[in-house]
Amino acid sequence: MLARTSKGRHIAFVLPGLGAGGSEHIVSQLCNHCVASGWTVTLIAFEDPGAHPYYHHDPAVRILPLGLKPERRGAWAAIRAVRARRAILRKAFAVVKPDLVVSFLTRANILSVLAARGMGIPVIVSERNNPALQGVGPIWGALRRWAYPRAAGLVTMTAGAMRYFGDASPPRTWVIANPATIPAGARERHSDGRTIGAVGRFVPQKGFDLLLDAFARVARAVPDWRLVIWGDGPDRVALEAQRARLSLEDRVDMPGITTRPGEWISRSDLFVLSSRFEGWGLVVGEAMAGGLPAVSFDCAWGPAEMIEHGDSGVLVPDGDVDSLADAIIALCRDDARRAALGDAARRRMEAFSPPAIMAQWLAVITEVADQREAAR
Repeated sequence: MLARTSKGRHIAFVLPGLGAGGSEHIVSQLCNHCVASGWTVTLIAFEDPGAHPYYHHDPAVRILPLGLKPERRGAWAAIRAVRARRAILRKAFAVVKPDLVVSFLTRANILSVLAARGMGIPVIVSERNNPALQGVGPIWGALRRWAYPRAAGLVTMTAGAMRYFGDASPPRTWVIANPATIPAGARERHSDGRTIGAVGRFVPQKGFDLLLDAFARVARAVPDWRLVIWGDGPDRVALEAQRARLSLEDRVDMPGITTRPGEWISRSDLFVLSSRFEGWGLVVGEAMAGGLPAVSFDCAWGPAEMIEHGDSGVLVPDGDVDSLADAIIALCRDDARRAALGDAARRRMEAFSPPAIMAQWLAVITEVADQREAAR
């Protein structure tokens, strides 16, 4: 039924990059699912033409990198970037001729609405972070308040994010969680039985500085455990300096971005999310789906919607480093508890299975496409 409904329709996804982030992961899954459901799919990215996607895409997905230069800081730079990028994206829409557009992340969302203005192309925008705490700047913030009500629909991952937008939302809104998938690289466990894993961009949002402070206590309490933080980013130098100040060079590894998605799961025995805020916390779902016990700050928003405290993981007060350390130490010392939480976590993530989440997305996409055709 879905394949017949989708036959002949063309959808374009718009995304800033093609890297190893959570948004890139969900978009790759959506692209592949739409192809399997009979859609023609184009992925438009702001990346350079030579960029290669980190995640697998069906060969039928047309990837169109626009080669846009990184934005400069400042209000005037933002205004110039909006004008230039809108024009380039509008030309791409004219060439691709999609029946509808689905964009991900704030700036790509705004630019997609602006670029499609007057073209008769409906745009579904998707917020993937915590809009209450993610700073976008005054120019982009004002543009978002203008653009989102003019979109065909808005998708967020949590009810909290949807409430934030209030009257600045389009008429149609949907809350769709991220799917909890087990990346291919996580199929086999290769850990030493005493490894705490964390993963994400090295930016303040991810709170790896808080995790290092917590692990300083953990390292003294359970000397046979070590911490591995997978990822990279602008805070690497500061985090490495903090590691040195805490005398943790021999206990904390920062190996960078794995070339094999999910490798961090196969090499971990306990997962920690130390974020100050999240849009959802995709890596928590991946860790839990892979059977890892998870400890997380109860930050806004996402972790509490996945982790049932005490049953399928452990939540600690937001930003409380001592509580984070205590929870990690307790699990490091209790093999049976880790195993039980890991099993419960895997069962909990069945509610967020890729088929269930993809079905929700496809229903939204089909609804908007149907309404466009009916309005012709």
